[in-house]
Amino acid sequence: MAINYYTTIESPLGPLVALSDGSFLTGLYLPQHKGWNGPDKAWVRSEAPFSAVRDQLAEYFAGSRQEFDISLSSEGTSFQRQVWRELQRIPFGTTITYAELARRIGQPGASRAVGNANGRNPISILVPCHRVVGADGRLTGYAGGVEKKRWLLAFERGEQVAAQREFFTATT
Repeated sequence: MAINYYTTIESPLGPLVALSDGSFLTGLYLPQHKGWNGPDKAWVRSEAPFSAVRDQLAEYFAGSRQEFDISLSSEGTSFQRQVWRELQRIPFGTTITYAELARRIGQPGASRAVGNANGRNPISILVPCHRVVGADGRLTGYAGGVEKKRWLLAFERGEQVAAQREFFTATT
């Protein structure tokens, strides 16, 4: 039986829960993440599998990292995994619509299905589902909450970098 590991990582959004199978990051959940009920009792709390994740998230929130170099593995349908791979191609600080995301995966009529797959993304921030917005630019659903989506987008536009440097100076 495979061992699953977890830890918490402090962030400006609150404590994030990171999951790993020992080789790959398999989950990163925001506080009050929709559909996430916390670690299973059989999982092992450990810091060892998460040092790179912790370091890269600290750099991201400090404003010095825009891309992540973490080995990821997500369970989902082939369609969901296709959507999640495409999410990783959305550049830092930019947004696209669900329709554009559907077009990019070659299924222009699948905006609703893309939205559903986007909402089931198990690796927040690193797989940037927060960068997808409604057709009119509105911030539609986000499993971590629309306020956290708003915060992440503002942060990536450089509107909150100074506050984040202060947060990480105080916590490291």
